[in-house]
This record gives sequence, structure tokens and C-alpha cells, in this order.
Amino acid sequence: MELLTGYGPLLIFLIFVALAFDFLNGLHDAANSIATIVATRVLPPFAAVAWAAFFNFIAFLFFGLHVAKTVGAGLVMPDLISDGLIFSALIGAIGWNLLTWWAAIPSSSSHALIGGLVGAGVAKAGMGAIMWGGLSKTLFAIVLSPATGFILALFLVLIVSWLFVRLTPFAVDGVFRKLQFVSASLYSLGHGGNDAQKTMGIIAALLIAHGMGPASGEFHVPLWVVLSCQAAMGLGTLFGGWRIVHTMGSRITRLTPMQGFCAETGGAMTLFAATSLGVPVSTTHTITGAIVGVGAAKRVSAVRWGVAKEIVTAWVITLPAAAIISALAYWAAGRFMG
Repeated sequence: MELLTGYGPLLIFLIFVALAFDFLNGLHDAANSIATIVATRVLPPFAAVAWAAFFNFIAFLFFGLHVAKTVGAGLVMPDLISDGLIFSALIGAIGWNLLTWWAAIPSSSSHALIGGLVGAGVAKAGMGAIMWGGLSKTLFAIVLSPATGFILALFLVLIVSWLFVRLTPFAVDGVFRKLQFVSASLYSLGHGGNDAQKTMGIIAALLIAHGMGPASGEFHVPLWVVLSCQAAMGLGTLFGGWRIVHTMGSRITRLTPMQGFCAETGGAMTLFAATSLGVPVSTTHTITGAIVGVGAAKRVSAVRWGVAKEIVTAWVITLPAAAIISALAYWAAGRFMG
């Protein structure tokens, strides 16, 4: 693992701030990985977070780094990346994450970071700072990822219900209590693969801005960055985010093990596809859409639509709110950092 020797104090500080965001991302988004398996009482809370943390960490073994490249070199013009811009973007994302974590609102850490980058970029150089192709792909995913999770989970419930129609509810419950270990593992892999890469992209962009990238000038993520980000994400998940777990696991709809399996599997399929395409989607949006899907498959009234509306409202305001915080941070301090 490469050491930080030769790095200036400011660069080291910014790397640790980025890893702090990654840790907070894991803590804030622990609910994404474990809410269903805790809500169905397949695993007690601590065992569930330990399970999820392990699969969050090993995700780098299964995915390429396409999402890291999108975040690090596809949202803000690379020649504008600076210490002040990255610091302000991280402050915007961390500030919004802490606020929504305190309020127990399952907002998107991913879109908080993207909003932070956009806000700091605009504060530094105006609208011309934004790479609209990369941003439009991300904005499209805000709608597509929860919709895909919803549809896949809904159809999985219908298919599974048909396949197991001859079994008693007790027998079905027993089967899916075991299968939820598989689906929770897959979702945690998807979460670690997509979310940790966003911080990898930030740190890699910082290194390139400091002239520490490869001689070819291509976007590259060093192995030590990959391992550090996966470890920070896993540790954050291990500490859990219990307030949001309650919102995700029981306030939207009551889940059975079969429904939990379908929600996690539908969400994992969505994340695997997005990560392979390099799209930085929201794991929070994805699993929420899937949970609503399994609830709606049972009956429309099984979903607490008031809670779902509150979550959607948080989705809509996350990106602009983080952008505003990061822009203020840039004007207050970031522009003096270079």
C-alpha cells in the first residue's frame, strides 16, 4: 500500500476529509444494506451490520472502477479541480448528510456528493464548470434507479408468490429466511461497489490535480485509494445508522422475509447494472423504490405513502441543498485554498 510520504499537509488533510465522508456514507447508508434483514428479524442488528460491512469491503474484487471515473473526471471540468473545490464539495456533502442523519431522513449520500461538486464548481467558474453529459446521466439515474428497483422487486414478488403458491406461509417464511442471507450479501456488494467508488474518484482527482497521476495523464485510482475507501465504507456500515434503519425497515411498509428477499434482489440487480455502466446511482433511492415495490405488490394500502412522500421530497432537495452548502463553503473558505 502506497504511503502518504511526499504529500503536503493540505493534501493529506483533504484525503482524510474524503475518507471521513466515505465513513459517514457507510454509516448513513447502513440502512440500505441491512434494513430489510433487520426488519424481518432474520439477523439481529449488530450481526446484520457486520455482515453488510464485510461485503461492502470486498466489493472492489467484483467491480471495475467506472463509477470512480465518472465522479472524478466526468462531472466538473478536470482543469478546475483544486483543493478548495474538493474541500467545499466534501463540506457540502458531509453537512447535508449530518443534517439528514440527525433527522432520520434516508437521503442520498451519492447525490449529496454530486451536488457538492456541482455547487463548488459553479461557485468557482460558473455554469461552464459543469460537464453536462456526466451530470445529465446522473440526473437521469435519480428517476431511473428507484423506478427500476420498484419494477424488479414488484415482479420478483409476483414470480416468487406463483412459484411457492403450494407451500404454507410457515414453509415459505423458512425458505426465505435463509435466502435473505444471499440477497443481503448481493445488495451490500452493490452498495460497496457503487458508493465507495465515488470517494475513490474524489481522491484520485485530487492526486491528479497535484501532479501525482500516471505519466500518461489517464484517470487512475491507486490500489491504496481503493482499499482505504472500501475500508472506510465498511467501518461506517459497521457503526450503523439505526435511526434511518427504522425508517427504511418498518415505516414504509411491513416486510416478510420473502418480501425482504425480493426487495434486496431487485435493488442489487439495479446496482450491479448501474455500476457496470459507470453510473453513480443512489443506493438509498434504489432500495426505497424496491421496498415500495414489494409493498405495492401486496396491496397499495400496504405502503405508507405519507412516509414515501417525505423520502421523495428529501431526494428532490438533496442535490440542490448540498450544492448550496458547498457553494457557500467555497465562497467562505475554499477559494483561499487554491
